[in-house]
Amino acid sequence: MNLRRLVVFLHDLVAAALAWMAAYWLRFNLDVPHEFAVVMLARLPLVIGVHVAVFWLFGLYRGLWRYASLPDLRNIVMAVGIAGLAVPTVLTLFDRGEGVPRSVYLIMPVLLTMVMGGSRLAYRAWREGHLVGVVAKPQATPVLVLGAGSVAAALLKDLAASPQWRVVGVLDDDPGKRGAELVGVKVLGPLERVAEIAQRYSVTQAIIAMPEATHTARKRAVELCTRGGVAVMTVPAFGDIVAGKVSVSALRPIELDDLLGRDPVALDDAGLHGFLDGRTVLVTGAGGSIGSELCRQIARFAPAKIVLFEVSEFALYTIEQEFRDRLPHAAVAAVIGDAKDEARVAEVFARYRPDVVFHAAAYKHVPLMEEDNAFQAVLNNVTSTLVVARAAQAHGAREFVLVSTDKAVNPVNVMGASKRLAELVCQALQAASRTQYVIVRFGNVLGSTGSVVPRFREQIARGGPVTVTHPEIQRYFMSIPEAAQLVLQAALMGRGGEIYVLDMGEPVKIADLARQMIRLSGFSEEEIGIRYTGLRPGEKLYEEPLADAEQSLPTPHAKLRIAKARAPQSGSLLEELGRWLAEASDTDPAIVRERLQRWVPEYQAPAGSAAVVRAEPLGKARQA
Repeated sequence: MNLRRLVVFLHDLVAAALAWMAAYWLRFNLDVPHEFAVVMLARLPLVIGVHVAVFWLFGLYRGLWRYASLPDLRNIVMAVGIAGLAVPTVLTLFDRGEGVPRSVYLIMPVLLTMVMGGSRLAYRAWREGHLVGVVAKPQATPVLVLGAGSVAAALLKDLAASPQWRVVGVLDDDPGKRGAELVGVKVLGPLERVAEIAQRYSVTQAIIAMPEATHTARKRAVELCTRGGVAVMTVPAFGDIVAGKVSVSALRPIELDDLLGRDPVALDDAGLHGFLDGRTVLVTGAGGSIGSELCRQIARFAPAKIVLFEVSEFALYTIEQEFRDRLPHAAVAAVIGDAKDEARVAEVFARYRPDVVFHAAAYKHVPLMEEDNAFQAVLNNVTSTLVVARAAQAHGAREFVLVSTDKAVNPVNVMGASKRLAELVCQALQAASRTQYVIVRFGNVLGSTGSVVPRFREQIARGGPVTVTHPEIQRYFMSIPEAAQLVLQAALMGRGGEIYVLDMGEPVKIADLARQMIRLSGFSEEEIGIRYTGLRPGEKLYEEPLADAEQSLPTPHAKLRIAKARAPQSGSLLEELGRWLAEASDTDPAIVRERLQRWVPEYQAPAGSAAVVRAEPLGKARQA
């Protein structure tokens, strides 16, 4: 028995003794006759012995007083009740029951339950600061909690024990909860009054405790707080709380992912286990934003090995170290190499014999690839696809998945046209191959390398301004994990030759995204301005998830559709492409665009190198 248990044991021993004597005291109206006092003291050791034995059998000394709760009180009631029956039984068996009033047997369990239960709950209340209220935490930050559900109740209990926070009130839109108390904290009103209530109580911080609510509801809560000048934090995702991965009090700042208004992806876990379990999976571009997240998601489904193929030494080292630290049981092979290098790719395929290949390696930055690097964009995006896809075919890979982009739809820039050409390569290979070639298109992902989000963060950190190309420019966004999950789901569903289009939801204005990031960083637009710089070469105002000539078909998954795209028009596409990419001596951007238009008729090259393109949503791209 350690010291803590010994103290609890002695407490209950003293409590049993006092309850026995107090029962006599109450029975005789605070004046115990001498002859009964003698009997009381004589029977005391036996009474204490019975209670200690019963308490020990019920395990009352395994719990922690700091976390005393209803189950602990239930155990106390049961133990005291059993002891209350055992005491007269034992006294009778040992012929020691004479002189003990029957009412004492009834009064003692009641008193003992009150003392034992009350002391434990009082200790917990003291540790959590409830006994002395807000005076116990005069330096704590006052905070409002938004939401009055079960998660909020758990959060309030945790925050009560924290010296950092002092909850002054709860806000909830349910009229039935107004004026009620949640864990001793009053529900002050609806969420619309957050600014008013924050000003009244001098609160500058709010916590959104509604993980089970819709994204729309959480976004509204954030907007109400930011308009009222209240900084916002949130509890972890509901699924992580339920799974026990994090505690409800593991608060974090609001991220852009919380404001996207996108529901969680429902994956066919059983199907993906059957698809990936025990198989070797190769991911090109494994150190990139999408590639690395694909590797993390794939690791959940117990593959035999994940081959991390990456041209950047640092990126490969980073993802390899992450797996070593966070997923030490996952079998990975860190392989450096260029996906355009036919000999190196063939060597890797021959050594590891991957069953499934995810080709995520690509150049993707539109303005950077539009002029001086136009040929390199085609060379990298098309050649790497051709080399890796042919290696998958030659070495008997079951499936090859090309990670494509919505910029391949009615492309107006070299990058988008090069990705559409890569799609045509896969479609051409599918005609005479047992390998299943599956193509997945999606839009921008938040936080990916080269995206606007890291750029905006850097600009805000420097004090601004945040640069946006055009006030009306829009993009489709999803989170990196969501994109990777849907790529896996499409790979599972693919049968070869399909182009899967991810449901990107509603488009987001980049200017609005910039404003949200400024507010989430704790600044106002007056402090961090927004400057418009003009559309860049090859840039659309609006991205299109599907081209005009395509028709999409539904799939069993709500966030995936199949685009019935145009097949390659030339039966010799692969040979022609191979010769041009291998032998091209003139890499002038104008000639590159001319060649692209030959193979990708829907590509609308700008008339001049500085031209930009405007496309109506879901309409045909037209030159501005």
